[in-house]
Amino acid sequence: MTGNQEFTLPLRVYIEDTDAGGIVYYVNYLKFMERARTEFLRTLGYQHYGLAEEDFQFVVHSCAVRYLKPARIDDALRVTARLDKVGRVALDFVQQVWRNEELLCEAQVKVACVRASDLRPRGLPAALQAEMQAAM
Repeated sequence: MTGNQEFTLPLRVYIEDTDAGGIVYYVNYLKFMERARTEFLRTLGYQHYGLAEEDFQFVVHSCAVRYLKPARIDDALRVTARLDKVGRVALDFVQQVWRNEELLCEAQVKVACVRASDLRPRGLPAALQAEMQAAM
C-alpha cells in the first residue's frame, strides 16, 4: 500500500457475527474495522505483540460510525482502511464496509499511540510514522 491507497480486507459474515435475525450485530462492524487496521499494520511489518515489547500500543480514542445498510449471514464483505491523517501521537482512519459495490457502513476512527506500560500518550516510533505518512 503506497500513497493514499486503501487497504482492503475481505471477509465473510458468519453466524457468530449476526443477531437472531441473521443481520450483522452493529458492534461487529467495529470489530471488522479493527481487523482491517491490524492487517494494515501487518503489511507495514508491525504486529501488536512486537509493538507492545517496545512499550508501544494503539488504543481507539474515538470513532464516528454511520450504518447505512445491513449485512447478513454468508455475505462476502470487504473492509477498507485508509489513513486520513498521521500526527505525532494519533492516526485518523477512514474506514468502510462494502458488499460488492454497496456501502454498508463507514467510520472515522482516531487511534492514539500510548505506552503499553502505563497507557500514557507517546509519539509514534519514527520509522513507523514515516511508513504511515508514505502510505497516505
